[in-house]
Amino acid sequence: MRTTRSLLLVSALLAVGFNSAFNSAFNSAASGLLAQTPAQGGVAGHATMDLAVARADEAGERPNVIITHRPGSQARLRSYLKNDRIRGEFSNAMAVDLTSHTARELATNPDVLSISANAKVFGHQVLTGPPPSQSQDIQNLRATLGLVGGLTGAGVGIAIIDSGVVPTADLYLSIKAFYDFTNGQQLASIRNDKYGHGTHVAGLIAGTGLWSGGRYVGVAPGARLTIIKVLDGQGQGYTSDVIRALDFVTLNREPLGIDIINISLGHPVLEPAATDPLVLAVERASAAGLVVVASAGNFGTNPTTGEVGYAGVASPGNARSALTVGAIKTFNTVSRVDDELAPYSSRGPTWYDGYVKPDVVAPGHGLVAISDPSTTLYQNAALRAEVAPYLKLSGSSMATAVATGVVALMLQANRLDAGSPALTPNTVKALLQYTSLPLADDGVDTALEQGAGSINAAGATALAYAINPAAPVGTPWVDHAFSPYTVFAGVTHTWSQNIVWGDNVVWGDTVLWSRAAWALNIVWGDNIVWGDNVVWGDNIVWGDNVVWGDNIVWGDNVVWGDNIVWGDNVVWGDVAATSAAQ
Repeated sequence: MRTTRSLLLVSALLAVGFNSAFNSAFNSAASGLLAQTPAQGGVAGHATMDLAVARADEAGERPNVIITHRPGSQARLRSYLKNDRIRGEFSNAMAVDLTSHTARELATNPDVLSISANAKVFGHQVLTGPPPSQSQDIQNLRATLGLVGGLTGAGVGIAIIDSGVVPTADLYLSIKAFYDFTNGQQLASIRNDKYGHGTHVAGLIAGTGLWSGGRYVGVAPGARLTIIKVLDGQGQGYTSDVIRALDFVTLNREPLGIDIINISLGHPVLEPAATDPLVLAVERASAAGLVVVASAGNFGTNPTTGEVGYAGVASPGNARSALTVGAIKTFNTVSRVDDELAPYSSRGPTWYDGYVKPDVVAPGHGLVAISDPSTTLYQNAALRAEVAPYLKLSGSSMATAVATGVVALMLQANRLDAGSPALTPNTVKALLQYTSLPLADDGVDTALEQGAGSINAAGATALAYAINPAAPVGTPWVDHAFSPYTVFAGVTHTWSQNIVWGDNVVWGDTVLWSRAAWALNIVWGDNIVWGDNVVWGDNIVWGDNVVWGDNIVWGDNVVWGDNIVWGDNVVWGDVAATSAAQ
């Protein structure tokens, strides 16, 4: 029942739209299809199709698709598709440019389970420069995070799946390998980034600040980087290349020494997470022990009206196992009191599934990092920082890079006790949420805006150091003292001390014990018995009705914060949209 309500809510909300890219994608995909379960494609007993594929098929087009098929059927399917172009193959899936078959014909093949659009992906930055007063000096950012020397991310490997990197002096020594997936799976001899997004992300994570005289230093300058290029000179790429990159990193994580994946890009959510090929690739990486840090997206407000919107989290940020990050403004102060959610930062819940996302938020507004004059982004003079060739960019991409750097510091801190097993992705997420600092309550369901709160690097690294992952399940695993608060700019901030588990909030000291929930074989959000009770937080299931914090799903009518979804009508502030199918 909750899923049905979520479908009604988010499909109606998204009818309003968040930006031109999302508008065109959702409008073309959703017309005439939202009355049915979206991934069914309207063909009973056949393979499922996502909204974009179903819409293209309805229009008589033959789209580029990703086909998920039954295990062991690759050879038969290759033969069936011999007159179509197979772009690449993944785990029980392949990317195909349909030329001799329609999607509807393909859906009748018994080997085919689902058909998804090989959607274009984009980097998640805002292409307007922030006012100078809101540009964030990196050294000031480090103080805002609570970083004070010592930890550098040394010994931690990070894969950045993005637009590549320009091997400037700030990054040259950090780059261990460069692969170009836009031209096939190549170990590239020439390292490049025509767009500039990937270089900026890499600089936020591990830049040395050499060209700025140490002014713009990344969060984890000692980390080693594996760069995988999937975006072109306009910051665009294809889902299939991102999936190939994720699977490549998952398969080669040990020889390449990779612990974390940063993925500051995405595409509109076109189907439930359970059938989204990009989400499934993230889930495979997480199950292998990699911490996947994904951007929530920049679709939190209607760009025309400025009205706040919900359900704008992009794929693969809707993956349950991912550490999904939204963006905040810090106003270039160390103090956490004035921090607020960046208006563009995507809010939850996730479309179709109704998961609470993002998991945490991090500084992401007006952050300065290295660039190169040859990149597309550097051509925009409004984005240039005071020191050349540095850029100031805003977005959940930047927040994700900051969070990735913090995760690298956490892993290094935990490894200071030699011999302990690695922190699992679930543990990392739990520690980050437990030590986070909630933003000021603005009167709506804040978990849908900020997850557990804003990341607190000082607290997260202290707690990561304090726990012993080798402790037996069911026992306390804290073996170093810590205090559940952090002081910023003379103000003591108490940690949130809760985790957001799927759509449930788990309070108390749960994270201070070795639990089965932290294991690799547990998917974040699955029903877990914490001690002797399942904790539902502020969410109450009562008969056929659900009370979600202060928001009520009642019968077929939904009240969600200040926005009302009423039947097929949406009231968005003072703006009304009369049909989810328009």
